[in-house]
Amino acid sequence: MALDNAPSWQAKLAQEFKLPYMQDLKAFLRTEKEQRKIIYPHSSNWFHALESTPLDDVKVVILGQDPYHQAGQAHGLCFSVQPGVKVPPSLKNIYKELATDIGMKIPDHGYLENWAKQGVLLLNAVLTVEDSNANAHQGKGWEQFTDKIISTVNGHCDHVVFMLWGSYAQKKGAMIDEKKHLVLKAPHPSPLSAYRGFFGCQHFSQANTYLAENGKITIDWNLSN
Repeated sequence: MALDNAPSWQAKLAQEFKLPYMQDLKAFLRTEKEQRKIIYPHSSNWFHALESTPLDDVKVVILGQDPYHQAGQAHGLCFSVQPGVKVPPSLKNIYKELATDIGMKIPDHGYLENWAKQGVLLLNAVLTVEDSNANAHQGKGWEQFTDKIISTVNGHCDHVVFMLWGSYAQKKGAMIDEKKHLVLKAPHPSPLSAYRGFFGCQHFSQANTYLAENGKITIDWNLSN
């Protein structure tokens, strides 16, 4: 476990890897592998969100909870799936909101790498999961690490848009300085809750308005097929 491919984050987070909680997390993951349990995403993608979006480039943070737990889906960016994989229900609802909010043409894939490259940090609270066992790695230490990531963005960056969807993300984002950043809250885009106010939240247009007002290049949310 290391951030060798994310040097801007490495400078801020290197000390975390020496702390007891991270040592415990490493031991847990090692034991899982020794027991032949399948873990998603592949270990090469555990820190893919940080590798794709350098700290100084962060403009928007979208907080997810847990990686997808079926084969071939998770690749280290929240809500995103690998090319060729069926678009999951929550992401379908995100696309519906984008279509009504900014007129985005809904793509036939769920690969969000293009957002990450533009400065959208697609961060899950927990960075690994066991095959077919949702939330299996909650409470093992990842949450403390991702809290540190959020607090690093909060302190290091200016005028970042945080999209907090659902109560879990909103609790996790409680530390964010709302005088320094824009915090947008809505229900989760899951089919169970999207109709309660995620649809119509207009977070994507609000984000771009805020970025433009603060002299930043806006996000092109469109995803080509």
